[in-house]
Amino acid sequence: MFAVVRTGGKQYRVAAGDKIVVEKLAGDAGETVTLGDVLLAGEGSDLKPTDGLTVSAEIIAQAKSEKVIVFKKRRRHNYRRKNGHRQQLTILRITGIGDQQAAAPTKAKKEAAPTDAADTAAPAPAPEASAPEPKAPKKAAKPAADASEASAAGEGPAKGKAKAQAPLKVDGAESQMTDSPVATKKASTKKPAADKDA
Repeated sequence: MFAVVRTGGKQYRVAAGDKIVVEKLAGDAGETVTLGDVLLAGEGSDLKPTDGLTVSAEIIAQAKSEKVIVFKKRRRHNYRRKNGHRQQLTILRITGIGDQQAAAPTKAKKEAAPTDAADTAAPAPAPEASAPEPKAPKKAAKPAADASEASAAGEGPAKGKAKAQAPLKVDGAESQMTDSPVATKKASTKKPAADKDA
């Protein structure tokens, strides 16, 4: 069975055993409160009369919501006001709607659940951890050799090696490292000044 109740200016659809967070209600944790403003009640698709129907709930805790910052500003008037607000809330567990009461949670189920979780968490991943696999040799040396072969064939340097193999310029003149294939290729691909004018 379900019901729609109104408390604190808000409406909540509840059933027996549900937990809801509502605006602050008077009372301490463990006390029972009655919500009398029932707007709708039913079971499945059948609606039931709400005359005299009440919803009973147990207070779990009194709490506060997260802080909300209230900041006001009027530009060009040196006006700034900053305030914080934490709404006071009550956490309820619905114990019954009308004559129908929620089934009390059994302690046996609660105690059995942690032991089952401990059993399932205990499978042996220890053999994998005790025998680590040997690491594969690094393959960084092979691409470097391929790059040197490619540069010897005149295909051009690898992207990462372009600065290292380029000829150095000292005082506007090229250095003595002009025998590298990269330098000769760059020198051969330069266009004469006459072609640029044309």
